[in-house]
Amino acid sequence: MEDLTPRQIVRELDKYIIGQNKAKKAVAVALRNRYRRMRLAPAMKDEVAPKNILMIGPTGVGKTEVARRLARLVSAPFVKVEATKFTEVGYVGRDVDSMVRDIVDTAIRMVKTEKTEEVRAAAQAQVQERLLDYLSPLPKRESAARNPFEMLFGGAQRTEEEDVDKFEEKMRLVAAERKITKRRLEAGELEDVIVEIEVEDSAVPMLEIFDGANVQEMGINIQDALGGLLPKKKKKRKVALSEARKILFAEEAQRLIDSDAVSSLAIKRVEESGIIFIDELDKIAGREGGYGPDVSREGVQRDILPIIEGSTVMTKHGPVKTDHILFIAAGAFHVSKPSDLIPELQGRFPIRVEFEPLGKEDFRRILVEPQSSLTKQYTALLSTEGVEITFTDDGLDAIADVADRVNQQTENIGARRLHTVLEKILEDIAFDAPESPEKTVVIDSEYVRAKLGDIMDNIDLSRYIL
Repeated sequence: MEDLTPRQIVRELDKYIIGQNKAKKAVAVALRNRYRRMRLAPAMKDEVAPKNILMIGPTGVGKTEVARRLARLVSAPFVKVEATKFTEVGYVGRDVDSMVRDIVDTAIRMVKTEKTEEVRAAAQAQVQERLLDYLSPLPKRESAARNPFEMLFGGAQRTEEEDVDKFEEKMRLVAAERKITKRRLEAGELEDVIVEIEVEDSAVPMLEIFDGANVQEMGINIQDALGGLLPKKKKKRKVALSEARKILFAEEAQRLIDSDAVSSLAIKRVEESGIIFIDELDKIAGREGGYGPDVSREGVQRDILPIIEGSTVMTKHGPVKTDHILFIAAGAFHVSKPSDLIPELQGRFPIRVEFEPLGKEDFRRILVEPQSSLTKQYTALLSTEGVEITFTDDGLDAIADVADRVNQQTENIGARRLHTVLEKILEDIAFDAPESPEKTVVIDSEYVRAKLGDIMDNIDLSRYIL
């Protein structure tokens, strides 16, 4: 994060998101302020609270994408939640604390991935030895006395020297065999061989527990709960050696990773750099009359407030303080207004950014400028079938014009309209691609009109198809 200035952050976001410079500037400053806070003295550091952001704008203009790309940019724990999924305490549904549990789980996965890379070499060496044992197992020393009578009378038992000689001969033969097997294993000659492996049964029983006033579904590992009193359950599987390598690597890496250190580091990351994106905040705005399907809207606001203000949430990995988590909320606010939120919640989002509706020129840029633009995605997809697609300038203009017109005539869903339009234009090409003798297709304005002309002329029809 220290290498990224606000200007560089905006430049990185420009690679994926067209326009919305005000929003990019706001999130870039908020992100840089987190780095500045980390450099403060401990006494001042605790006093500096994150400046939460409220994004206001219609659907399909890039609100979610800005937050998601921001989190990827700095490898910060990130989770997106829908405000409409939560219910007030006392109603059946998800409680607001679950957003903190979700981001901790995300951070755990991130840290585990990093730690796995650190122990990769050691884990791979262990896997190689286990595979070698499965392919060429070492002989076991036979017991000299095979029954109680032999122990008592020494009747037909073989001499200890004979047993030792026989065992050493087996070891010499197996050692030679293991050298050959190890050489073939390292050369990758045995990847398709079916091998029977023994692995720990990782299936975790799911129990529904009553948590306060809500039913929460949690995975309870009975073996961990009992502190390892029960022996770990094993199961045998017959798989190809290449698949066995992946299964055993995951098991060996898990053994080499300190789970307590992972949990501690993950919680620290969440507390210092976590980002929670709350979408559809406008759907819980407004003052209800105490009845109807939205009876708990204001109650959800009251429940969210302590988490945004800063509180301690208990998770299965440990307590998490939310004082310095960055909250980014978003909503269209067509029907309601930000002022319809309860005053305390309004005050917790000091930075407000309005997203501008997208027009024809924006759609034209979205089709070609981002690193993973829609035209590049469709071109790459159909190239796997040997079909080469070329979008001409007038063809791109026509696609952007169609998307803009449909948004104006029907519901404005922003850039998501481009997905619908492109799918309709390329429907026949995608269907015929495997058998089509024509492997070069040019998408120009005439092609677009031929595919969409009838639909565009009939407004009622375009409401359903585009």
